[in-house]
Amino acid sequence: MTKEIASLQRTKEMLQKHGFSFKKSLGQNFLVDRNILEKIVVTAKITKATGVIEIGPGFGALTERLAQHAEKVVAFEIDERLLPILEETLAKEQNVTIIHSDILKADLHATVNEHFEPGQDVMIVANLPYYVTTPILMKLLENHLPIRGIVCMIQKEVAERISAKPNSKDYGSLSIAVQYFAHVETSFIVPNTVFIPRPNVESAVISLTLHEKKPVQVIDESLFFDVVRAAFAQRRKTLVNNIAKNLSHSLSKELIEKILVELGIDPKRRGETLSIQEFAALSDAIKKRL
Repeated sequence: MTKEIASLQRTKEMLQKHGFSFKKSLGQNFLVDRNILEKIVVTAKITKATGVIEIGPGFGALTERLAQHAEKVVAFEIDERLLPILEETLAKEQNVTIIHSDILKADLHATVNEHFEPGQDVMIVANLPYYVTTPILMKLLENHLPIRGIVCMIQKEVAERISAKPNSKDYGSLSIAVQYFAHVETSFIVPNTVFIPRPNVESAVISLTLHEKKPVQVIDESLFFDVVRAAFAQRRKTLVNNIAKNLSHSLSKELIEKILVELGIDPKRRGETLSIQEFAALSDAIKKRL
């Protein structure tokens, strides 16, 4: 019987057999703990009817577990050196397709249309490289894909920022951007001891369930995010100063102050004190003055 991929011994055997060396530039840290993998599958609520898109399969430890629970798994791997290894480790999994591509450049709508049925339950599951966590998450969310949600392993510190609430040190533009698209839940913390090589930080598995209806309706989504980014450009500066200086649309400080006062928002407040609802009202008010 073939040993499962998720073990330190099997991973070391594969490293030696293929002469594989980890690339720091790709943020490669492979999971070697079957219990963590099982918890990820359970968190994602994978059933035999679910289609899964995986990002960064590595040696295929999570892919193998997903394939045993899902209807089909499509995994994106950027590192060409891993393709023959995945072909070997996943040889017995008939419901897995590996795509050699950078997820940031991939046409994910085309992937969903090609590999899954219309209306099928589709989840994205990933052990994300820490250095590109935010660009990948934002691409997945902003693409408005026909998926139920995303379950991913990320740096614990980033998970804290994503799930942060107003008036906390972790609350920022990333918190608002992700919470605009999805309900965020930190499912569990993952120690660095379950990876090879061990990262220097703890990780967390977060679950993002896409909103059926967004928490706010805005006139101009692009402007909404511009306003949010401007408000957090320099955390110690007041809202009125940050927006006047950093918003891509040039509005006078006096006009911004007037808009804020009309909305009942003190211009001296800082970005981290505003709720997503207040940011929505502010961006809509600015849109009407442009």
